[in-house]
Amino acid sequence: MATERTFRPHRVVVLALDGLLPFELGIPHRIFGRPKDTEKRHLYEVVTCSIRPPGPVETDADFAIQVEHGPETLATADTVVVPAFYESGPVHEKGVLTAELAAALAHIRPGTRLASICNGVSVLAAAGFLDGRPATTHWADAERLQQLFPKIRVDPDVLFIDDGDVLTSAGVAAGIDLCLHIVRRDHGTAVANEVARRTVVPPHRDGGQAQYIHRPVPDPQQATTTSARAWALGRLHEPIQLRDMAEQEAMSVRTFTRRFREEVGVSPGQWLTQQRVERARHLLESTDLSVDQVARDAGFGTAQSMRQHLQTALGVTPTAYRRTFRSGNGGTGGYDEVGTLR
Repeated sequence: MATERTFRPHRVVVLALDGLLPFELGIPHRIFGRPKDTEKRHLYEVVTCSIRPPGPVETDADFAIQVEHGPETLATADTVVVPAFYESGPVHEKGVLTAELAAALAHIRPGTRLASICNGVSVLAAAGFLDGRPATTHWADAERLQQLFPKIRVDPDVLFIDDGDVLTSAGVAAGIDLCLHIVRRDHGTAVANEVARRTVVPPHRDGGQAQYIHRPVPDPQQATTTSARAWALGRLHEPIQLRDMAEQEAMSVRTFTRRFREEVGVSPGQWLTQQRVERARHLLESTDLSVDQVARDAGFGTAQSMRQHLQTALGVTPTAYRRTFRSGNGGTGGYDEVGTLR
């Protein structure tokens, strides 16, 4: 006789290293600590550990934190998150692990999902987890990361990169984008959107790091593309041409395209596709509309077009995506995605 599977939350272990940034350390706890299932059970269990026995860990602020778990806790993780830390040493200076850090990482079981926030990527890189893979970090550290670890394909423009079992994010608040993406990947758009709403952040930020690099603060009187984006979001189900968006801001197509890239970090066409993919995901999860109707409502026109775009962005078909997130098991999705469409 079949027995009901015992519920166990997905365990996220956050590795606290000396010189850590309190903000980044708190992101996994804030995001993963929110999601619950229909029976109000927490979907994730989040614990913090050190590379030493329980005790204080220094931060880059004027206080230390008391960590109650040692490195052996890494062996219990389903996902390990390495936040940013700024203590100088072999990892950041030479790209090699200290003996203490290497011994701690040895506890991680094969198949454990790994994620980093900002320059926490250096730990994953020094351990060899990123060899031959794409990765990102804060735009200001990207060049140094590439020099230290030439086997990595560093992309300085995106907010995060999902390469399956290893995920990396850009600096600081991009850790929120990454953690929300993991929730979305594990449990669907509706759950991730609710976490974002309660955290008072957007569920999905437009564009990538390009919009934050060496940009002067725009003149308050300068025209923006905000109204055009709002206009487009209200009619994603309709055909939208670039000139239609430009007309909303009384700009030429050339000026609009340039301004859009400056503000959002991607082209208008790439942004539209991104929004339509998000719309399709929401409809597939939350409605019983046919795939053909979802395609029309999301603005793809045909099921074949939507299938191609979802396959490109998510690595799955619309039917497979719906089955994953309507089955009640909150599967892991199994697709690759980066934090911006290009």
